[in-house]
Amino acid sequence: MFEKILIANRGEIACRVIRTARKMGVKTVAVFSDADREALHVKLADEAVHIGPAASSESYLVMERIIQACRDTGAQAVHPGYGFLSENSVFCEALEKEGIAFIGPATLAINSMGDKITSKNLAAQAGVNVIPGYTDVVRDAEQAVEISNGIGYPVMLKASAGGGGKGMRVAWNEAECRDGFERATNEARSSFGDDRVFIEKFIEEPRHIEIQVMADTHGNVIYLGERECSIQRRHQKVIEEAPSPFIDEATRKQMGEQAVRLAKAVEYRSAGTVEFIVDAKRNFYFLEMNTRLQVEHPVTELVTGQDLVELMIRVADGEELPLRQEDVKLTGWAMESRVYAEDPFRNFLPSIGRLVKYEPPVGEHVRVDTGVYEGGEVSMYYDPMIAKLITYGADRNEAIHRMQDALDAYCIRGVRHNISFLNALMVHPRFIEGRLTTNFIAEEYPDGFDASCVPQDDPAKAIVVAAMIHRQYMDRAARLSGQLRGHERRVHDEWVVVVDGVQHHVLTAPADGGYQVEYNGERYAVTTEWALGQLLLHSTINGESACFQVERKGLWLRLTHRGNQTDALVMAARAAELHALMPEKEAPDLSRFLLSPMPGLLVKVSVEEGQEVKAGEELAVIEAMKMENVLRAVQDGVVGSIQAQVGDSLSVDQVIIEFE
Repeated sequence: MFEKILIANRGEIACRVIRTARKMGVKTVAVFSDADREALHVKLADEAVHIGPAASSESYLVMERIIQACRDTGAQAVHPGYGFLSENSVFCEALEKEGIAFIGPATLAINSMGDKITSKNLAAQAGVNVIPGYTDVVRDAEQAVEISNGIGYPVMLKASAGGGGKGMRVAWNEAECRDGFERATNEARSSFGDDRVFIEKFIEEPRHIEIQVMADTHGNVIYLGERECSIQRRHQKVIEEAPSPFIDEATRKQMGEQAVRLAKAVEYRSAGTVEFIVDAKRNFYFLEMNTRLQVEHPVTELVTGQDLVELMIRVADGEELPLRQEDVKLTGWAMESRVYAEDPFRNFLPSIGRLVKYEPPVGEHVRVDTGVYEGGEVSMYYDPMIAKLITYGADRNEAIHRMQDALDAYCIRGVRHNISFLNALMVHPRFIEGRLTTNFIAEEYPDGFDASCVPQDDPAKAIVVAAMIHRQYMDRAARLSGQLRGHERRVHDEWVVVVDGVQHHVLTAPADGGYQVEYNGERYAVTTEWALGQLLLHSTINGESACFQVERKGLWLRLTHRGNQTDALVMAARAAELHALMPEKEAPDLSRFLLSPMPGLLVKVSVEEGQEVKAGEELAVIEAMKMENVLRAVQDGVVGSIQAQVGDSLSVDQVIIEFE
């Protein structure tokens, strides 16, 4: 077995590989850029080597520096993780020349499957179902329209070297086809250095289901069940689970056998994923093969009991797979949520900054794969993923309930995050029923995501908990020593809880193990071991467990439960009467300005000073996290002045354009 391996990656996947290597007794080498000097993967590895500036193009993508790090440390093998150089055949060949093992497939498979056009042709030759489309390179936007008209709308424009949702656009008509071709080409060039685009039929009501394969160098190839990855936003997976609630045993066998045939056709070794699109009648079509470990691999590990990273390392060292197809058993259910530094209430714009508070959930059958820690930074240079939260249960409902509880207990402060969105998905009736398609998010949130999209299972719970917390503070204040005689703090039983300007009258009283709260004609028995100032409040309300995140904002309490945020002010009845008379401060009118909604690079300004614009017209394009974001006019107007230039690095809410 290798004595030392280098991990040519960063973040949670680097930490994930280190964990398995340590279990195997293999030493690890981390590489890091300027931005990652204090990163978690650097702290966890046995050794760490600096490889360049923050930009990945000058560090994690520079193969010569990574190979030099192998020479300097004596690393015998490289695990590439995913992204960066994980599917780069030139890197693979360079390692081979140095006598360094690549913990992944050989060059043939990378080249064959890394190009979507070539892979579709090979899949068809191997007897794998493929989607109708045009698999040659599309020359320009006009040819794209001509081809799309022939295939029939809707169509999908896809970067040949694409992945992770980058370089992909769905077009429903000619205008969207032209615009989509330009966007897909630009994103492909920016992300992969390869602007080739092809077109295929867009399957309506589709599910995205993938098969995990594993192969060794002795001709053994197996599949380890499927993963349901249909919950996506902008072609980026959000929730994954194994197995799929839709696939039956017969379909699973057919998909698995086709995936194995394709792997054998390209002499595959190591872990790989064959992705399929599945329609409502369980017809399935090949999408692509990812010649690397997938982000969502933990759900497969939990239902099969296999450590995929360990299998990859052993295969790279020449060992045979320790199991055959008949040994693969799927047990229980696993669910994965991707926790991102992004603001779902501002169209999922990425967020950067320091993690002022970071406390991931813990518990039985709860797993957190992360590359961050409290006090660390979420950088603008890399993917905004904070962690992958994975839960396991005997069945799907149990896995979902564990995920709901784990999301409630996930504390992140300092950056915006998408936990409210994940919680809304987890309690959505359609999700719970398993009626999924890749259009789920677009169909259920057609006007975007806002606070109204986060349902409350019982709004009374937040009011009751706020009253209980305030009563605890008042009880403590009454016990303080040294109070002025005749002016001692008295504790009232009656309080008013103000939420969204509405007053709610409650009665509170101590009870065995907690408090009794009367509200709206109902009595609530609240028990908790919460101590004043703690961020997490674990309680039972009338016998049902509930976890709230608690923050004090001056006199206000901010309570978060099931992704729903409630700001509550608790006061005596007379104080509430006076509070109702206070005027509200109006927000400033910013309608005359186009503000940058995210940190990013201004790559295009589409208007000129003095130009008249109509609502919906393109104003500017910002690139953030390698994705192009088009900013459009929300109303008719005239451009007064342009206050930012192409090439500027913009901060959040920086003025780009001022209108007359």
